[in-house]
Amino acid sequence: MSNFMSTISYQFYITRRAICLQTKRLTATPPWWSWFCSVNCHTVPEVVLQLNEQKGTPNNKVTKRCKKQRPSCQFVLDHFDEQYSKELGDLWASARTVLLDPNSWQYGVMLNRFSAVTDITEILQIKGFSSLLLQTDLQSEHSLRLPHSTLQCYIHPYPLRFPSQAHRPGQLKQYYLLNAASLLPVLALQVRDGEKVLDLCSAPGGKAVAMMQCATPALLCCNEPDPHRRDWLSRTLESFLPHSLNSRVIVSAQDGRSFGQSEAGTYDKVLVDAPCSNDRSWLYSSSSQQGEQRLKERARLPALQAQLLRSALSAVRPGGVVVYSTCTLSSSENYTVVETVLNDCPEAEPEDLWEEIAIPLSKYFTFSPAHPDLGILVVPQPGKTWGPMFLSRIRRRK
Repeated sequence: MSNFMSTISYQFYITRRAICLQTKRLTATPPWWSWFCSVNCHTVPEVVLQLNEQKGTPNNKVTKRCKKQRPSCQFVLDHFDEQYSKELGDLWASARTVLLDPNSWQYGVMLNRFSAVTDITEILQIKGFSSLLLQTDLQSEHSLRLPHSTLQCYIHPYPLRFPSQAHRPGQLKQYYLLNAASLLPVLALQVRDGEKVLDLCSAPGGKAVAMMQCATPALLCCNEPDPHRRDWLSRTLESFLPHSLNSRVIVSAQDGRSFGQSEAGTYDKVLVDAPCSNDRSWLYSSSSQQGEQRLKERARLPALQAQLLRSALSAVRPGGVVVYSTCTLSSSENYTVVETVLNDCPEAEPEDLWEEIAIPLSKYFTFSPAHPDLGILVVPQPGKTWGPMFLSRIRRRK
């Protein structure tokens, strides 16, 4: 075993909820990541797993340590109960259970093709992680129809997580930790070599990094108007992409609503990972007052989201595609936004993602059956705690 593996084995720490399977046990950590998730719910903080190196203990065993988790905000929970029991029906009760138990949440490990990852791959496999896309791509029926892609994401059936790697200028990270559902909009976008791509709401940069794992576009414009989030985005790109790609990957600071005017018809593909209400984070608001304020903000978001989607449809060339995504279960920010924009844009046409993504990935994600003509929604469920994640793909007619 390499020196790297020996080093990293000392870095791993026990996390997650106690789930006993004979000799294997998982550990809980407190949900102190909620502040982080309020910015982007599919980016994961440093919560790690440790190989047990006690004398006489096999390397594939871990130990147990439980910690108290932060309480949920009753005001927000009551609102969710009222809204989502109507919108999700029977799926809400089990989704509610998952959202109220952060210790059950699963996380994925996306490898960086621009860095040496052989040792990381070996460690992941030893710990029981498996390749999400390789498994689905090899299914004999309803296989995931993807263009040739070097994207690799490893997942575990239980909530085991890898350590995050610190940002170090000039040094590439080997992997990115994320909610695996956040890869679905990137898969739906189907970025190919030589294309011009716009990531309209790019910070903190996880989806941009995922796009670059899939292909090498001629241009990837990562847009973020907020200066603090833009700095975060720049650090993410610096941590994962080599300098040789600097001419292909640029960071922009425009208001996303203006792209449709300033760069009309410029891009082959556009991703709109829109600002949205964040169910995972908002449920853990620090007070009823904060929760109430966030829910007031929720009512204003669909108008902004529709403006961003219209801008994206103007920025994409005729025949190009736009993927709209959010990390909320809220129908008003998902299906309703898509339907509103489609009604306003006769040149826009939704594409079926149910056959392409939902069915092939149903072993790993739970999808709501509602409105498949407008998009697909990943609903967190026990054992499949990925999401929330909504995505819709819209093609601009030629």
